[in-house]
Amino acid sequence: MQYRPLGRTGLEVSSICLGTMTFGQQNTEAEGHAQLDYALDHGINFIDTAELYSIPPKPETQGSTERVIGTWFKARGNRDKVILATKVCGLSEMTWFRDDGSPARPTRGQIREAVDKSLKRLQTDYIDLYQLHWPGRPVPQFGSNPTRWKTVAGEDTPIAETLDAFGELVKEGKVRHVGLSNESAWGTMKFLAEAEHTGGPRVASVQNAYNLLNRTYDTAMAEVSLREKVSLLAYSPLGQGYLTGKYQNGVLPPGARTTLFQRAFRYQVPGAEAAIEDYLAIAREAGLDPSQMAIAFCLSRDFVTSVIIGATSMEQLVTDIAAADITLSPEVLERIDAVHQLRGNPCP
Repeated sequence: MQYRPLGRTGLEVSSICLGTMTFGQQNTEAEGHAQLDYALDHGINFIDTAELYSIPPKPETQGSTERVIGTWFKARGNRDKVILATKVCGLSEMTWFRDDGSPARPTRGQIREAVDKSLKRLQTDYIDLYQLHWPGRPVPQFGSNPTRWKTVAGEDTPIAETLDAFGELVKEGKVRHVGLSNESAWGTMKFLAEAEHTGGPRVASVQNAYNLLNRTYDTAMAEVSLREKVSLLAYSPLGQGYLTGKYQNGVLPPGARTTLFQRAFRYQVPGAEAAIEDYLAIAREAGLDPSQMAIAFCLSRDFVTSVIIGATSMEQLVTDIAAADITLSPEVLERIDAVHQLRGNPCP
């Protein structure tokens, strides 16, 4: 396992991060604990969750993933071995997060309520990386690093207010560092400028989708990451499982996320299946597991700090973590780029 700098924080995080959004819905507490044990035993020191999780979001399961991690911390007594990341909701009309039933907004009051609830569920007194899950302004979702802009109605929570609220939590010791998620180059630079202007906490990272079917991060955000030392935490490296090939030709495997929830519209668009087939062919001809090739590709980018994986079975987890030991040959990388030149980003 490699360890890479998290922004300018001084922390070193594993190049594979364990995503946990299946805990509490697709995975039981016991299964979640088993995944966490295996990940820690194999060099992963970085765990990501959110107040929103598990997925799909529902009032009755909200916070369940954080609770599973919290019981694991309590049972194992190993909080000090983990760099823990969680998230607070951005602009949303979902109303079940706050005690007064207000729609979610990253305002000072809501952020304070959210972090206190997360700390309680996680059974810890600090969060290493506290992230804004998506912007507090109306933007095209999901995510908000689009290839084509469209105007979206809604109200803004000022970036200054969100950053000031984060700053208070850092001063109180509840949060060590802050980050963004599903953010654009404009939004990231505004947060950085606000921190420089006010002395507020500097964002350490941005968690955006990045995979063979969606390399929009290459266009503007990669330069921000490299020049400003804002780490990319790449989520969905397998394109919600589509890059494994399990959904090809319309197959819906029992128990798979798309089969259960039909929430993969981002990967069910014209051009996606042909692009996936091209990438699967590269893996076959190179003798590579397609999941491991997809993850290893993300790890090969110099602007990627950590790749967030998620699994519903131990078999998947073992395969995905092993991708950290794979280095793709120049020939495979050239073939991947050739397909990208032909197919583009079908699933931004």
